[in-house]
Amino acid sequence: MSKLVIPKNYHSLLDLRQTELAIKFFKDFFQTNLSAEMRLRRVTAPLFVLKGLGLNDDLNGVERPVSFGVKDMGDRTAEVVHSLAKWKRLTLAEYGIDEGYGLYTDMNAIRADEELDNIHSLYVDQWDWEMVISREQRNIEFLKEVVRRIYAVLVRSEYALYEMFPVLKPSLTRDIFFIHSEELLQMYPKLTPKERENKIVKEHGAVFVMGIGGQLSNGEKHDGRAPDYDDWTTPNSDGFLGLNGDILVWNEVLGEALELSSMGIRVDKTALLKQLEITGQQNRLQYYYHKRLVDGTLPLTLGGGIGQSRLCMYMLKKAHVGEIQASIWPEDMRQQCDKSGIHLL
Repeated sequence: MSKLVIPKNYHSLLDLRQTELAIKFFKDFFQTNLSAEMRLRRVTAPLFVLKGLGLNDDLNGVERPVSFGVKDMGDRTAEVVHSLAKWKRLTLAEYGIDEGYGLYTDMNAIRADEELDNIHSLYVDQWDWEMVISREQRNIEFLKEVVRRIYAVLVRSEYALYEMFPVLKPSLTRDIFFIHSEELLQMYPKLTPKERENKIVKEHGAVFVMGIGGQLSNGEKHDGRAPDYDDWTTPNSDGFLGLNGDILVWNEVLGEALELSSMGIRVDKTALLKQLEITGQQNRLQYYYHKRLVDGTLPLTLGGGIGQSRLCMYMLKKAHVGEIQASIWPEDMRQQCDKSGIHLL
């Protein structure tokens, strides 16, 4: 059976009817406030893109996209998106969105190679967002400012949910703590990246771990990132590499750190060429997206994704993402969850 955590004496604080009402209320409140805080315009997003344009997110480079032949287009192959990291940047250029403004969308994806557990599903839904920035804003200080603004929306939304459902006591800390993955490695050199995250997030409650994708001093990565959207090689003012990171919070129900959002300043031409060289993937320069980036016809941007079901799972104090979204799960997982009072939709 896939990894499954059964919290001791778990029971849902909301019944099925209340759960559906709470999900609807929270999603509406959060995205409205995120849009206003970040000055993001809502746009419609694709479920699939054509193969060979370089638009699909490659995640860690090993996940297989779900694909199918399009009969009316000479059987050209279309791929269900993993995320919209690259598509958003093209769309910003197409809409001609000004500096300081951006877009967000409901992203739905299928990740067939996902290892299923309490927080990972075959079905991924997130708010994908992207904003246009200036050359001067491509720095770690501006990234931290944006992280604080997004975190403030999370805190605000949690309290609004509590006002509607008083049983859901707020648990987010007032502020978010920042640390680079290399600093975290130096603090806990004998622990795995996941164990290091658990240590620091349990201590601070909410943490933004920076510098994801680049090689650390031990020769390993904290976590994988594709070479053509986040910038993980540009030095920042703290003397470390990377202009990206993850927002993590302490999940009291599961007793571990929970990643809610991955985000970062995107590659410019220099960072793209360097990261493609490091990963040996210069062949990507033939793709439409990469040509546009090298030609300078795409704006400089900062963006990320915020997991909808995972965020709702956290806010509603649920033990399994399947209590929030309808997906498919191994039969032995369903049986174990049913015995433990975890109702999978």
